[in-house]
Amino acid sequence: MFRRKSVSLFLIGSALLYLTGCVHDDEPVHQTGYYHSGIYFGKNLPVNYQQGIIDGCTTSKGRYTKSHTLFNNDQNYNNGWFLGRNRCRHLLVIEDEKSEET
Repeated sequence: MFRRKSVSLFLIGSALLYLTGCVHDDEPVHQTGYYHSGIYFGKNLPVNYQQGIIDGCTTSKGRYTKSHTLFNNDQNYNNGWFLGRNRCRHLLVIEDEKSEET
């Protein structure tokens, strides 16, 4: 009885592990929350935090964008700007690389 029960538990556990490994890569892990440039930043972000992310991400892509008034006076904007700049850094496209490929 004990052997049959342990084999059954093993089979059920193996099946569950196998099934949880089947995840579609094209679906976002977080269905709700704030995304910018295809990057997930979190849920329930204040408006100025989101604006900071947008401006920081734009800066990291090569076009400097920052509201200095908000950056100096609003901690949400400031934190969002740095987060956006750091998380979007890999999206920078250098023109020399593009011209070498063509």
